[in-house]
Amino acid sequence: METMIIGIAGGTGSGKTTLTLRLKEHFGEDVSILYHDNYYKQHDDMPYEERCRLNYDPELLIADLQALRRGEAVHSPTYDYTVHNRAAETVEVRPARVILVEGILIFVDPALRELMDIKLFVDTDADV
Repeated sequence: METMIIGIAGGTGSGKTTLTLRLKEHFGEDVSILYHDNYYKQHDDMPYEERCRLNYDPELLIADLQALRRGEAVHSPTYDYTVHNRAAETVEVRPARVILVEGILIFVDPALRELMDIKLFVDTDADV
């Protein structure tokens, strides 16, 4: 199976998630989704105040995208904003013809950006 990776970025409240979910709804099993927000770094060993300053784990997201492209399922982390750390639960993401990657900063990392076949930036007025 040939896999296409589509990145969907935009500001907070711009409609990224709405677009992502509509594409999944329309195309069904041909689409899988990875949410960049689930890929914050995990640090159980740090106090809460320090974890609040952590950023994303692009290496894990890149590894998961590469595995999906090879036809392998991955277990995407989930993130708990109440404790600023990864939750114990993971979500199985199965390989599909199209992998959507949704997040505010997905185009910042060059290695992550290079994996994307199509890049969409959602720019919607705040009052919409």
